[in-house]
Amino acid sequence: MNIRENVGLANLTTLRVGGPARYFADCTSDSDVQKAVAHAAHHNLPLFVLGGGSNLLIADSGWPGLVLKISIKGIEETARGFFRVGAGEDWDPFVAHAVKENYGGIECLSGIPGSVGGTPVQNVGAYGQEVSETLEYVRVLEIASGKIFELNNAECGFSYRNSIFNSTHRGRYIVLWVAYQLERDAEPRIEYPDLKKYFFGSSTPPTLQDVRTAVRNIRQSKAMLIVEGDEDCRSAGSFFKNPQVTPADADRVEVLAREKVPDRVLPRYPGQNGLVKLPAAWLVEQAGFHKGYARGAAGISRKHTLALMNRGGATAKDIIALKDEVQQRVLEVWGIKLEPEPVFIGFDKI
Repeated sequence: MNIRENVGLANLTTLRVGGPARYFADCTSDSDVQKAVAHAAHHNLPLFVLGGGSNLLIADSGWPGLVLKISIKGIEETARGFFRVGAGEDWDPFVAHAVKENYGGIECLSGIPGSVGGTPVQNVGAYGQEVSETLEYVRVLEIASGKIFELNNAECGFSYRNSIFNSTHRGRYIVLWVAYQLERDAEPRIEYPDLKKYFFGSSTPPTLQDVRTAVRNIRQSKAMLIVEGDEDCRSAGSFFKNPQVTPADADRVEVLAREKVPDRVLPRYPGQNGLVKLPAAWLVEQAGFHKGYARGAAGISRKHTLALMNRGGATAKDIIALKDEVQQRVLEVWGIKLEPEPVFIGFDKI
């Protein structure tokens, strides 16, 4: 394991912003990760674990300690539909592999950028599926002890875009491997409105591959698919979570909507634990932000209102200013505080 100094981080993220790492270690094995963690502890260096860089905003000042890049590779099918995958594998190629072998359970998660190791952290979900539905266990390193062990699905504490890894146990573990149980010859999941619309009128039942293709096409139409050379792809994906509110609060927003935008019906969906999920994109758009909105070098995607993007030469400070503007306006108009989805690194406070 080689530890390098003053390594630029911007090009390791999809937003393409952020300063350098004071120290940088590219780890390709469990033992590499153990050594890097021990090195950081021995030298009293703050530690940050970098995966695919797709859901991340790094401060312009960079990271003052050690950035540990997870590059553990490998896709092992140890039993029928049971896959053990290295945290450093790119997620979408793994989905492609599973679908090609006719395994279902993650086909709706096609086209999501980033690494396998990031999927349990955010409980990645899209188009009617979540990783928690197929995840069996996560092999982790506990930073404080240096020990490696496995956490089963229940121990990960999954909920909407949430797990112990980004909430109650944030900073305690490093994901090394993830195991998924997929279903051979499964019926594809077509529950999400966009997918139902895509396949409406189809004369034959769609296959898993058909659904994967559809999801990627839909994502590309919303600038949620990484396409080299596409300016709209310099983003961190959806920057805000869909808020989950009480039924009474949803009713309040619905009444406001009838007053403020009578020609725009407020969509609402069942949330968790009796809550109501409201679409963040709708709240942002009806607060006055349009696709292509620009604030200097930062802006909103021309294809998707939730994607804050680097229009070219943006700094992290520019992205934060745009985030603050959107949050403040939505709060003023709808009384809803939008929660950011990306991880913020190197900032004193957000």
